[in-house]
Amino acid sequence: MKRARMMIAVLAAVALGLAGCATIPTEYREPAPLAAETRAALNLRIHDRVWELVRDKYFDEKFRGVDWPGLREKYRAEAAAAPDDTALYRVLGRLCAELKQSHLAALPPRTVHEKDTEHRAAVGLRWLNLDGKRIVTDVIPGGSAAEAGVQPGWLIQTRDGREIDEREVFVSRLGQPVGFSFLDLEERVVTLSLEPRLLDFERQVARDLPGGYRYLRFDRFSLASMRWLSAELKAHRVTPGVVIDLRQNPGGNVAANLMAVEEFFDRPKSVPMGRFVRRSGKERETHGFALFSAHYVGKVMVLIGPGSASASEIFAHVMQQEKRATVVGRRTAGAVIVSRFYDLPGGGQLQVPIQDYVGRDGLRLEGRGVTPDIVVPAPKIADWRAGRDVDLQAALGALGQP
Repeated sequence: MKRARMMIAVLAAVALGLAGCATIPTEYREPAPLAAETRAALNLRIHDRVWELVRDKYFDEKFRGVDWPGLREKYRAEAAAAPDDTALYRVLGRLCAELKQSHLAALPPRTVHEKDTEHRAAVGLRWLNLDGKRIVTDVIPGGSAAEAGVQPGWLIQTRDGREIDEREVFVSRLGQPVGFSFLDLEERVVTLSLEPRLLDFERQVARDLPGGYRYLRFDRFSLASMRWLSAELKAHRVTPGVVIDLRQNPGGNVAANLMAVEEFFDRPKSVPMGRFVRRSGKERETHGFALFSAHYVGKVMVLIGPGSASASEIFAHVMQQEKRATVVGRRTAGAVIVSRFYDLPGGGQLQVPIQDYVGRDGLRLEGRGVTPDIVVPAPKIADWRAGRDVDLQAALGALGQP
C-alpha cells in the first residue's frame, strides 16, 4: 500500500511539472463530408467499438442487470444511417443510456478536441433554466459576454432571435457572432452581438469574506487547481476558516482528489478515502497523500449542489465522515465512478466506468450522492436577481457571521 501511494505521489509530481505544458488552444475544424457508403462503414466501426469497449471494460460484468450483449443490434442500423458525427453520437448516446450509468458517454471529435485543449469557442456564459426562465449564473472572465458587461442574474430572452430550447445543443464558432437579448437587473432589455472566443471554463476564484474568512472556488480537480489550492492555503494559514465552493465542480483527476483532502489535515497518518472495486471484484482501499500539503487547520465549510459530481462528491463525503468540514447546500449529483477514456475510430472517444466506488460508510455514492449537513433550499430567481448567494450566506451564518 505504501509503495502504491508513493507511486501515485511520484506520478502526481510529474504531472504537476507538466501542468503548464497544455496543448495550445485551437478551434476545432469540421472534417470534409464523407461519401454515404464511406460514412456508413465508419459509423459501424465506431458503433461496434463502443459496444465492444463496454463489453470488455465496464466495471460490472453483469452490466447491472441490463442485457448488454442483446443491445448490439438495437441501434446498429440507425447508427449506420447517421449522416454526420452529430447524428451518430446522438444514437451512441442512447445506446450508452441503456445502462443508466454516470461516466459512460460517447464523445464526438469536437468534444474530444475541446477536452484535450481545455478550451472551446464560446461567448462565456453559464445559465440555468429556472421556472421557465433562463437566468445567467456565471460569466467567464475573458469572454465577450464579460467584456460587454453581462452579469449573473440577467435573464436571457432570445439567442439569435429565438427562445432557447433546452434540448438544443449549441455550437459556437470563431468568427460567427451570436445575438443575445437580455433583461438586465434594472429590467431593461439589452441586445448584444457577442463574438465567440476560445475560453477555458475552469475557474479558480479566491476572495476575502467577513470575519477574516476566505472563499475558495475551483471548478475541477486538476493538478493545476491543487497547486493553486495549496498555495492559497499556505498564504492564508492564519485565516480562521475557509469556504470551499464545489457547486460548479464536476470532478476530475483522482490523484488531485487524494491530494486535496490531505491539504486540510496535520497528522502523520493519511486519510482513508474509501474503496475502489474493480471488474474482477477485487477491492482497493485508497488513502490521501500529502505532496505539497498546507496542513491547514482552520475551520472548513464546503458548498455543494447538483453540479458537484464525482471527485467533488468524494471530497465532500470524506471531509464529512472525518468531521473535518461542515457541508452546506443541496444533494450532489450521485455520479461517483472511476472512468477511463478510450479512443474511437474517427477521432471520438468513449468514457467507460472501470471501477466502482464505495464510501467510508460502506455504501455506494453512485445514484445516492452526498447529503449536506446544512440543507439550503435552491435559490429562486429573486435570489439570483438580487445577487444573494443563499448557500454562502448559510455557511457564513454557521460560522457566526451575519
